[in-house]
Amino acid sequence: MDQIDRRILCALQRNGKLQNNELAEQIGLSASPCLRRVKQLEDEGVIDQYVALVNPHKVDLSLTVFARIWLKSQDEQAVNQFIESIMNISEIVECQLMAGDCDFFLRIVVSDLEAYRKFQINHLNKIPGIQNVKTEIPLQKIKQTTALPLD
Repeated sequence: MDQIDRRILCALQRNGKLQNNELAEQIGLSASPCLRRVKQLEDEGVIDQYVALVNPHKVDLSLTVFARIWLKSQDEQAVNQFIESIMNISEIVECQLMAGDCDFFLRIVVSDLEAYRKFQINHLNKIPGIQNVKTEIPLQKIKQTTALPLD
């Protein structure tokens, strides 16, 4: 991957809807070589997917909470059972297996605090193998980006 590929990726991270001719103009290539490079980046899996980023306030999902999860056991079966249990819960938008204090770190999106309370009762607390859940409620989002630092 060279600097031109990196410039393509940076431009597409800023705006995934760029038309090929606009992208080519921004990075200083003609349209055909630019399209070939984008196709190659897609084929190699460097470009994983294209998505629309939805404004959570516009769809009544304005509360993000973080939950730290401790399991009763950290053996392979317990970990896999937890992972399987959370995979189809749409409110959980991110799950990280952690090294350190807790076992998992979840980012959960809901409409408000009452919705989270119901989510915890109806979903989190029903997952077998959980020993403890600690919820963190952010006061203000300072920075959030989906762009990787490629430049």
